[in-house]
Amino acid sequence: MFKLTKPFSHHDRPQEIIRQFTPNWFTATMGTGATALVLNQFPFPVPGLHEITGMLWQANIVLFAALTLLYLARWSFFPEGAAKSMLHPVTPMALGAIPMGLATIVNGYLAFGISRYGAEAVTIAQALWYIDALLAVGIGLFVPFLMFTRQKHSIETMNAVWLLPFVACEVTAASGGLLAPHLTDAVAAEHLLFASYLLWSLSVPIALSILTILFLRLALHKLPKSDAAVTTWLALGPLGTGALGLLVLGHDAPTLLGAVGMGDIGTVACGIGLLGGLVFWGYGAWWMTMAVATTLTYLRGGLPFNLGWWGFTFPLGVFTLATFALGQQTGIAAFTLLGAFLSIALAILWLTVMTRTLIGAYHGRLFTDPGLAGTPAPVRKEREAAAF
Repeated sequence: MFKLTKPFSHHDRPQEIIRQFTPNWFTATMGTGATALVLNQFPFPVPGLHEITGMLWQANIVLFAALTLLYLARWSFFPEGAAKSMLHPVTPMALGAIPMGLATIVNGYLAFGISRYGAEAVTIAQALWYIDALLAVGIGLFVPFLMFTRQKHSIETMNAVWLLPFVACEVTAASGGLLAPHLTDAVAAEHLLFASYLLWSLSVPIALSILTILFLRLALHKLPKSDAAVTTWLALGPLGTGALGLLVLGHDAPTLLGAVGMGDIGTVACGIGLLGGLVFWGYGAWWMTMAVATTLTYLRGGLPFNLGWWGFTFPLGVFTLATFALGQQTGIAAFTLLGAFLSIALAILWLTVMTRTLIGAYHGRLFTDPGLAGTPAPVRKEREAAAF
């Protein structure tokens, strides 16, 4: 029988929730936002599905805001611990989840917001996109600088979590491709399109190099420990998003660039988008197959739950969106049918992970920063005492 315990009973003090808060939590906004966007494109009629996914998007905004406040509170009240966690070889990687989670909100303003708020939704999405782009570029520079100068890494201990700070730029690029057609100013739309291609280039080549290292690491040192099992799915993220970015940027390039006298370039971009999207999708399908196989291998010995389980959702979500885009642009029904199947799988995974996350959050077990391992909780200062 389930016994209801005191909230946050895993910690002696409630403020440990803030002291131990890590950016890993933003992966929940990535997965939730991606699930809403994917299910909104489900190709078969389901009564009320658009309204349900719209509410899920709105709930994701609340979740993102709450997590942002918690992380800002950590830097405000426990700055030493927050700074120390930046030296951990894994924790700072999840900073990339912040702009990626925000990107799903931006895309939601286009998918759900326009019918609710009209043209103002595009204005909000445009403002948030610029913030998202700054965060993505900044994190994409800051985290590798820490890797090069302050953190300790080795091939044996690396895993696909290295991808997180870099993939944010291409997620923002894909978001820009969705936003550009909604801008009424032709020059602004052109600039946004080119900026999105630049963001794509700041991410995908680096992600491909990391995947090469990851392949070598897996071949030499085999699978990581079970607590990092889900990281095998993260390889699907940059490939799915890379394909999606090329597809959405190329799809509207002829119209957007034609409006400013560069129609020929737009036609080339459209062709590159479709062919490049197919190539990246195929590469992603290989990694997805390997991820499924390795997950089944892990299940034999048990798969402990942690926030890393959100890695099941966002990579699968962006790959599914790319699958839908290929179905629309090629007219091949197999892509659409496969996208529908992946959508159902994503919905099941999201329900499973969200349920276990809520339970773990209630007990406080998921509020743990490995960067503070062995560090005792500080004596409450006057500022901390006043805050609680």
